[in-house]
Amino acid sequence: MGFSELKNQTLKPKKEKALSTFLFALITAACIFVPYMVASEGYFVFYGDFNVQQIPFYQKCHEAIRNGNIFWDFSTDLGANFIGSYSFYLLGSPFFWITLLFPNSFVPYLMGPLLILKFACAALTAYFYIRRFTRTPEAARLGGLLYAFSGFSVYNIFFNHFHEAIILFPLLLLALEMLITENRRFVFALMVCLCAVSNYFFFFGMVVFVVIYFFVRLFSGAVKIKFSRFFVLIFEAVLGLLLSCVLLLPSILAISDNTRISSFLLGWNAIMYGKEQIYGNVLQCFFFPPDIPARPVFFPGAEVKWSSLGGWLPVFSMVGVFTWFKTKTGSWLKRLIGICIFMALVPILNSAFYAFNTSYYARWYYMPILLMCLMTVVLTEDQSVDWSFGYKWVLGITIAITAVIGFFPQENDEGKIIFGIYTQGEDLTYVVRFAAACSIAIIGLVVLYFLLKILKTDAKSFYLTATICVCIVSVIYGNVFVVCGRAHSYEIKDVMIDTLIEGEVDLEDDSEFRIDTYDCVDNTAMYLGYSGINAFHSVVPASIMEFYEYIGVERSVASRPETDYESIRQLLSVKYLLNREDGESFIDQDTKETEMEGYTYTDTKNGFYIYQNDNYIPYGFSYKYYMSEEFCDSYTDEDRANLMCKAILLNDEQIKKYGKLLYNFDGMSRNPAPDDKDRSLYFDYESMVYDYDKLRETSALKFTTDNRGFTAVVERDEQNLVFFSIPYDKGWTATVNGKPCEIEKVNKGFMAVLVPEGTSEIRFDYKTPGLKAGLVVTSVSCAVFLIYMLIFLLWKKNRKFVNIYPEGDILIESWAKAESLEQFEIEDEPPDEQSLLDKMDDTIIPKIENGFEGGFKIIDNTENDE
Repeated sequence: MGFSELKNQTLKPKKEKALSTFLFALITAACIFVPYMVASEGYFVFYGDFNVQQIPFYQKCHEAIRNGNIFWDFSTDLGANFIGSYSFYLLGSPFFWITLLFPNSFVPYLMGPLLILKFACAALTAYFYIRRFTRTPEAARLGGLLYAFSGFSVYNIFFNHFHEAIILFPLLLLALEMLITENRRFVFALMVCLCAVSNYFFFFGMVVFVVIYFFVRLFSGAVKIKFSRFFVLIFEAVLGLLLSCVLLLPSILAISDNTRISSFLLGWNAIMYGKEQIYGNVLQCFFFPPDIPARPVFFPGAEVKWSSLGGWLPVFSMVGVFTWFKTKTGSWLKRLIGICIFMALVPILNSAFYAFNTSYYARWYYMPILLMCLMTVVLTEDQSVDWSFGYKWVLGITIAITAVIGFFPQENDEGKIIFGIYTQGEDLTYVVRFAAACSIAIIGLVVLYFLLKILKTDAKSFYLTATICVCIVSVIYGNVFVVCGRAHSYEIKDVMIDTLIEGEVDLEDDSEFRIDTYDCVDNTAMYLGYSGINAFHSVVPASIMEFYEYIGVERSVASRPETDYESIRQLLSVKYLLNREDGESFIDQDTKETEMEGYTYTDTKNGFYIYQNDNYIPYGFSYKYYMSEEFCDSYTDEDRANLMCKAILLNDEQIKKYGKLLYNFDGMSRNPAPDDKDRSLYFDYESMVYDYDKLRETSALKFTTDNRGFTAVVERDEQNLVFFSIPYDKGWTATVNGKPCEIEKVNKGFMAVLVPEGTSEIRFDYKTPGLKAGLVVTSVSCAVFLIYMLIFLLWKKNRKFVNIYPEGDILIESWAKAESLEQFEIEDEPPDEQSLLDKMDDTIIPKIENGFEGGFKIIDNTENDE
């Protein structure tokens, strides 16, 4: 008989609290989000990444999938592999697929309801995991709510797509527990698949954590496992991974060349954080409600503004964790949390959860937070626990941090001594935020003091009261968090709703082009349905990164070329520039000229001034000159972009193949083309206009895009290369006049093909790298999974499995004694008294021989009792 069956037989029938957990969380989350949805015409608008990524990405992907445009997306940055770019954000999310039931125009309205649903689902999944270790469903409900509304979850309202990992992780651990302790097959493989599909970034961290979790449980003696069961565990893990390949393989291939994952921590940077305030920030985030992203209050010098540092548990804070460390010596939970603390403080170990990425992130904290919630609620079921040690320490640390950061003197920029080392602003915004965070943390501990008083006398009342208090405090600090965040948003009504979410800008131009934006919200082009050169997107083709790095434009998570780089606008076929009416003017107030030469004001629409680029060059043009990498490298980064409007940049091998078709730009001044006497090496505006005009003369007669790629028609007087400012990617194939041709990677990241003399039709088709192979692997794995299920179910009929679960045996025994004691108290309870404990302050709760205190301490049976 498995642990679950024994538990059901041992404990008296109780109504489970899964539904009430879900509803409590749903109502609590609704109280956080609905007021702002009502105030914002039904939309939930926040600030930062949520506004400029989550909303437009959901709407864009919704439209793309409905239209079958799932291969190459022309409106993501300069163009991107759709699956590779959006699998990190939402393609594997079950919540995103729910939106497909609604029309595209309704998607922005769903952002708030989806967040509410996500919080409720997080509480529910945590309930299922924690319930395995608790005697009462009320304790599991409390733990689920603590997990769902932890500082990590609330912080990551900003990163909407992180919540999928928060929701799925408890189910992954539960599936693991069921497999290794009860031989419950299949579920673990399915959960591995679902976690890998939902977000590969978080999945990597889950793998690392689950491996540590398993071995800590094993070596602590909590579980025992035969080699055959261990083999099944590995088999299901691999099978689950293979089942996910339809999305996982294209995703991994898409990021394999990304510079953000190609560097590693070395030297002292791998051992200690260079910013010492990070250590304080890590400590503080578990004792206080979280700072809002990008606007830190407590530790501004840590410079980890988007790292998801949050770990506070509403009301309970770290009291349960400290109490556990004091009272539950030798438990696997204590060891596991200890390992997590150590890893969090060592940079290279912290980065292990993210493939050893050099950027600092705390985006794995939701995993130890789940176990902290488990610690806390399991303690509430143990009447012998003395909470005073943990309470005093946590209260002392909270007050100490408040006092030091709130009142320690520092010198401001003007040389004056001021009190408080939190972020100082021109107004009281940061003071109010600091005071609010400290007040909520301290008031929460005051509330906890009275809750612990109730726990000693009436456990039933404690759970209901604690649940309500956690929900109320979550609503309060959740609202504070949202209000503070919205204060840093662009004007919610005028800009976010009227101009972007509901706005349209009809440029009345059916040709293919890109737009530029000046002092606009990130991803304005995507909101308005255009392809643009300004984009805020973390996962784009490596060729885009390569191009921008070569010309000196910083491109880590966003493409924002400065106006100093005028020539790349022409190289990238920018035809229009949009300038927000309420933003910084594109017109220089001193010279009354546009910030970049060659732009003409044409109209004002929907809050934007529209300028047309007089030097616009359509897609598909050809050069007369080529230049070598050695020649181009000799110029400054900024000048390299100018050079690309004069000559095509080829590598040495390409020069051998095509050098005879073009003139060498290195010797242009000595040997120019016969009809090109006016071309020069100068980069002044007039000289560059000449180059733009020459390129425009060769641009494609026709250029159209579709769901599979693009088609161009060109006319050439002689054989030549045709350049397209579409990012190079291994998924592209091309034909010229129906015949396959080789695609050349030129100009440090773009594509060109050779065409013959005369009129030619060029066709580029894109197939997502790894998609076909991933689909095959997933299909075969599905067949293997079904066969595996069939074989096991048939084999199971004639076999009786023996499950060795030491921790489970002790839990069952302790729960049985607790149930007996509870029944004894009920039977002998005087009519006017609720509990025998009312008159028996010195009641002794029986301990388990060779005990497992609180259900988690393992003591070797060979040891003798003192």
